[in-house]
Amino acid sequence: MPVDSTTEHGNRVHSDGGWDAADRFVPIQTRSGRFTAVDPADFPEVTGRESIWKLTPLPLVTALINDQLDGSTYAFEATDAAGATVEWVSRDDARIGTTGKPEEKASANAWHSFEKALAIKVTSDEHVELTVSRSALGSGARAGHTIIEAKPNSVATVVLQNSGGALLSENVEIIVGDGAHLTVISMQEWDEDAVHLSSHFATVGRDARLKHIVVSLGGKVVRVNPSTHLVEQGADAELFGLYFADAGQHLEQRVYVEHVAANTRSRVNYKGALNGDGAHTVWVGDVLIGKRAAGTDTYEQNRNLVLSEGTRADSIPNLEIETGDILGAGHASATGRFDDEQLFYLQSRGISEREARRLVVLGFLSEIVQKVDAGALRDRLALAIEVELAGVAS
Repeated sequence: MPVDSTTEHGNRVHSDGGWDAADRFVPIQTRSGRFTAVDPADFPEVTGRESIWKLTPLPLVTALINDQLDGSTYAFEATDAAGATVEWVSRDDARIGTTGKPEEKASANAWHSFEKALAIKVTSDEHVELTVSRSALGSGARAGHTIIEAKPNSVATVVLQNSGGALLSENVEIIVGDGAHLTVISMQEWDEDAVHLSSHFATVGRDARLKHIVVSLGGKVVRVNPSTHLVEQGADAELFGLYFADAGQHLEQRVYVEHVAANTRSRVNYKGALNGDGAHTVWVGDVLIGKRAAGTDTYEQNRNLVLSEGTRADSIPNLEIETGDILGAGHASATGRFDDEQLFYLQSRGISEREARRLVVLGFLSEIVQKVDAGALRDRLALAIEVELAGVAS
């Protein structure tokens, strides 16, 4: 009797074909295996069911995914800093595309659309601080591309300050040369109706260090996705995030750290607070320890503090390990309300409930605030958090 190859012991093969089928569907086996492209036409239509989009309010960002974007240059301000330059460069600049490629259609649309890239280069071996500000992007759908290059053994803090109105999709490439120490601080203080999608791609060289800080306070929808690749021995990356979501606000961050080379270290710590009906935050953390990354030391965590009813915090840590020869790896996630014991302790000392709540939130977020190297910016950030807390009900 002939054997039916589609059945065995009464069981049928899956409809997507067997492993030997020519058109079989094979799921992505590791985080680094995701499809990348710089042309949005190479990506399928976004439906909102995709894992990378299903937690995002798609109707509010569709224009940045599908529409034609204005990729012209825009007005910006940059502080004077010896040993640092800021200039527009053409699309054929050799640095473009060296740190990574878009993994989703909005990022690819921005990559495909920009006319010139804003290039920030640091050469000083003594610490310099540079702030690049933009606040006049307008309401039209825009594309942007930024390069931040820290030459070998340079030391710098670069602040990307965003405010005003925006409908923006952009890519930021960060190149940390061998022995360099670079801090990048991305500040989102947009107007309340702004929409901002940003993908950051970073490579960290031998014995180099990157501190990457994302602060998201303003905007209707803000989604900043940092991807950091530790490509040489001794590379070190610390990724911090602070966010405060108000009523109807969506703040999202998807963090990826890839340990490529041996003896590399990373720390990821994101903290957020949510207050008001419809406040929604999303944090997805991915760490991949590659096959050649012996001696890796990594830990990632996300903490969310819920201040009112009607909020939602999605927190998803992921860890992939392809070699057993590591120093340590771990992840953690927690979302919760006020600690009643903390509130009771403060109130027992004569502090009102409203003031006690304010102090608890400030204490919760201060760990990230203290990671900001720039003193003036740190003070302004603390003041911005105070303003956010003014809306927290007693």
